[in-house]
Amino acid sequence: MEPEHECRVLSIQSHVVRGYVGNKAATFPLQVLGFEVDTVNSVQFSNHTVFKPGLVSNRLQKCLFFHTGYTRDTSFLAMVVDIVQELKQQNSNLVYVCDPVMGDKWNGEGSMYVPKDLLPVYRDKVVPVADIITPNQFEAELLTGRKIHTEKEALEVMDMLHAMGPETVVITSSDLQAPLGNDYLIALGSHRKTNADGTKVTQRIRVESPKVDAVFVGTGDLFAAMLLAWTHKHPNNLKVACEKTVSAMQHVLQRTIKSAKAQAGEGNKPNSAQLELRMVQSKKDIENPEIIVKATVL
Repeated sequence: MEPEHECRVLSIQSHVVRGYVGNKAATFPLQVLGFEVDTVNSVQFSNHTVFKPGLVSNRLQKCLFFHTGYTRDTSFLAMVVDIVQELKQQNSNLVYVCDPVMGDKWNGEGSMYVPKDLLPVYRDKVVPVADIITPNQFEAELLTGRKIHTEKEALEVMDMLHAMGPETVVITSSDLQAPLGNDYLIALGSHRKTNADGTKVTQRIRVESPKVDAVFVGTGDLFAAMLLAWTHKHPNNLKVACEKTVSAMQHVLQRTIKSAKAQAGEGNKPNSAQLELRMVQSKKDIENPEIIVKATVL
């Protein structure tokens, strides 16, 4: 009997002691879905001994996935690019999943919550070496310099992002009008595959998920981690990968809001501590999500 092939992820993100953000949000679902996860906290990254220039440890050479999220440091991003390039020289099958966390929209207005000098580094250096990127609408607009007002414009922006390098682009959230109505949030995905004869085939999907009236933290980190897992399990079916990712997200959020409201008491608004993602309690839904959100092929 041949040994089972090990799927290993190197995740370099922020860290929190309590709650689920950054590596805390990514590690548990990846492990539940069968991945070995090596984590490095981004604040420790530049001093970590496995990242000496020109030296990548044997352990890291076995990684199949490299995953990065929130940072405020341009030197961190520059080193990420160096490490990805070195790892891909060692393993051409390495998949780099980048969540280019830079900002978001509130009441229709976009705002960056990281230093502005990160944008050109993401745009010119990081995105070109990424295989999968998960920007929100505002971040996709920043990376391309194009505003999105319609679904057609969103598809054009995703084409621009493909041209920069990544094969898979998922705009994780947007303020576009959902066909199902105002109570739904639209995510859009695009996977571009190059055939052996050089022709390109693009699969595009739209996902409409029910809005949840609460502010959560760590949802983007959770989304990117589960998308990494499900695109690996369904490499040529972005529709199924996104359905499983978004359905699992919905299960986690619905369990979280139900628990938060119970803790807050009737008539009271849950606070941030009560709205911490109910991750461990959602293990079964993460591992084998019931599909409650369907994707539409565009």
